[in-house]
Amino acid sequence: MAGTSSKPPVQKKTNELYRESARKKDVRTTNIEAAKAVADAVRTSLGPRGMDKMVASPNGEVIITNDGATILQKMTVTQPAAKMLVELSKSQDVVAGDGTTSVVVICGALLKKAQELLDKGVHPTVISDSFNKAAQKACEVLESVAIPVDLEDREALLKAATTSLSSKVVSQYSSLLSPMAVDAVLKVIDPERPNLLDLNDIRVITKAGGTVDDSEMVDGIVFDQKAAKAAGGPGRMENAKIGLIQFCISPPKSDLENNVIVSDYTQMDRVYKEERNYILGIVKKIKASGCNVLLIQKSILRDAVTDLALHYLAKAKIMVVRDIERSEIEFISKTLNCLPIAHVDHMKPEKLGTAELVEEVEVGKGRVVKVTGIVSKGRTTTVLLRGSNKLVLEEADRSLHDALCVIRCLVNKRFLITGGSSPETEIFYQLSQWSKTLMGMESYCVRAFAEALEVVPYTLSENAGLNPIQMVTELRKLHAQGQKYAGINVKKGCITNMLEENVVQPLLVTTSAITLATETVRMIMKIDDIVPTR
Repeated sequence: MAGTSSKPPVQKKTNELYRESARKKDVRTTNIEAAKAVADAVRTSLGPRGMDKMVASPNGEVIITNDGATILQKMTVTQPAAKMLVELSKSQDVVAGDGTTSVVVICGALLKKAQELLDKGVHPTVISDSFNKAAQKACEVLESVAIPVDLEDREALLKAATTSLSSKVVSQYSSLLSPMAVDAVLKVIDPERPNLLDLNDIRVITKAGGTVDDSEMVDGIVFDQKAAKAAGGPGRMENAKIGLIQFCISPPKSDLENNVIVSDYTQMDRVYKEERNYILGIVKKIKASGCNVLLIQKSILRDAVTDLALHYLAKAKIMVVRDIERSEIEFISKTLNCLPIAHVDHMKPEKLGTAELVEEVEVGKGRVVKVTGIVSKGRTTTVLLRGSNKLVLEEADRSLHDALCVIRCLVNKRFLITGGSSPETEIFYQLSQWSKTLMGMESYCVRAFAEALEVVPYTLSENAGLNPIQMVTELRKLHAQGQKYAGINVKKGCITNMLEENVVQPLLVTTSAITLATETVRMIMKIDDIVPTR
């Protein structure tokens, strides 16, 4: 009797357990499916023959781009696991600056393989640990095929920058933009501390009008603002002494809102007279310091400079550029080798910068102020980008940023590897060989990891309109024969030696892509439940 009565509760318990594990399986599946959907969205824009995406935002703004990070950033993603892929491409953008599309594509492929292993009943923790081991081994493989590079070797840097630009909308201008990016980085880099390269020292100014061919690198500094000529001030100044001021040349305001009621004309004249004397006093002090070009920082509380002040400054033959942004102050003071001046009493000759020529030049529809021949110039550089419309300009700016990041990667980790999916195929080959030496489940998981990386050559050839299966099979064969630099030549539509074709990329881009993608996959694998909170 006791035996029969104890049976029903046990039955109930197994049911619950089953339901619980089914739920966990569902959560994992939905997470993986969502992340795969995001990866498939950017998959077609991988490689030199990849398509571009047009991103239209609700307020009518349109962006045309090929950059994985930009596409994903603008996408509205609500699913938490899919958001992780957006973060993933962001972090790749921060670490390497390039390879933002490939990292998401690799992540999607790894998830697909992980899903297959889960369906076969492999435990998620086993998959996660094996993927981690495989990723470390993959990085070792990459380092074994990497080619050391010297920063003096400008050719190698140029090749890497050109490869980075080849997949962008502005790829036909890579012969102009690559040398620009390389020279900009080499100008900014400090020989004593080569590893501390700050891309904020390279300022990119975009101006519509003309074509990308008209872009130039300026030895000096360019201000996007016009010279203030309302009161007939000079628009050109030779042997300039430049002052960067953060105070206002305008009558002072009281801290509180208050009204002064003037009942008499003589009182009114006194107010105006005081105002004039106050401004004249400031202008005289500025003139006394020997300054003849003034850069005035934007002010929120009151006018940084009034019309009356401009009139007196014009009489004193001082050129004025106003509305300098707060964020640009550091860059300007570094370039001109001058100090920002916060109060008029601090106007001293030693705080001014010196330049041979400051002039306003016409660029396209607008005007810019160019400063050239700066004495004891800091390690900074300015690039003036031109383009026929806003979309081209923004994309050129993003592409140039990618090229600069690629060179920064080479500065931080001085190794090049070949492109054209040859490193991924080499990893596939080496990991497949290695998986045969492993035991049990690990062997399966490593094998799956290796197969997942084949998504790169597959997608490359697919986007180029070649036969992906034929290409990948041939690549496998060549790598098995020991041709470790063989890769897909998208332009010729066949497989060639990528080193001879000058298709190279920094080692850091691929290693960080693989490690970051694996980390994200491991994280998604470990999640077994979503707990909503209010």
